[in-house]
This record gives sequence, structure tokens and C-alpha cells, in this order.
Amino acid sequence: MALLDRHIGSPGVTSFHARRFARQERGESTYLVAWLDGRPVGNAEMRWTGCDAPDVRAARPGCPETGGLGVWPEELRSRGIGTGLVRAADNPARERGITVAGPGVAKDNPRAAALHARLGYRPLTDYLDRWTYEGTDGIAHECVDPCAFLVRELS
Repeated sequence: MALLDRHIGSPGVTSFHARRFARQERGESTYLVAWLDGRPVGNAEMRWTGCDAPDVRAARPGCPETGGLGVWPEELRSRGIGTGLVRAADNPARERGITVAGPGVAKDNPRAAALHARLGYRPLTDYLDRWTYEGTDGIAHECVDPCAFLVRELS
């Protein structure tokens, strides 16, 4: 966990990696990490429980969510790492017999939207993604990001 937190940090003192691994241990998700030369350079999580947003759950009940996609440092972006993570996340979904999955993409992230469009994802619904983290000040901070949930049939 320390290696992930050192190379792919989380805001404040909350380790996103620890939270994702805990969900995986409970069987709620599959957490994927991309490695290059012995260091983590990207991550993605397939959440079997789906997106928490009521708008998404109503629009596509039971749809798993590919979340937490990221590649670091920035100079490694646009080299296929994100594409590889998305495709790798689809594999365990197919193994479970799941036929559709999708990510939430922040409205202010055109690169992620373009990546997913290239991979065949189409808009389903807009929603507000809400998440929290504990800051270095010990205070819980709630974040709200306008997002679009995208879906793609898995073949």
C-alpha cells in the first residue's frame, strides 16, 4: 500500500488504494494496478456493486462501474496504459457473465471522455459524483463532481 500511495497519491491522509483493496477483499470489486519498471503507474477498479449515484442506478440497474481510472505521472498518458486497464477490467466482468459495464467520467476531463469514446462507450446519463476524503487537517472533505456515466456492451 505504501508503494502505491507514494507513486499514485491520494488527497489528504485517506488512501484511496486502501479503500479499493478493502472493497476487493469484501468481493465488491476487482482492483487493477498497471506497473512499469517495478513501480505502479496506473489503476482502475471494477465495482461489482455499481455506481452509488441514484440517477445511474435508475438509468441502468445492476450495471458495474469501472472507476478510479488514472495514469501517473502525466508524461505516461496517451501510451496505452489507460486503454490496457479498461480492457483488463472488462475481462473479469465477462467471466461473471456481465454484458454491460461503464465508467463515470468527470465533465472537466475531455481526455478520459475521448478514451472511452474510442473504446465504444456511449453516454447514458449525467449525475453528480460525491466522494469524501480526510484532509491533513483531520477534517472530512466532501467533493461533488459533475459527471457523465457511459456504457458499453461487452463482447
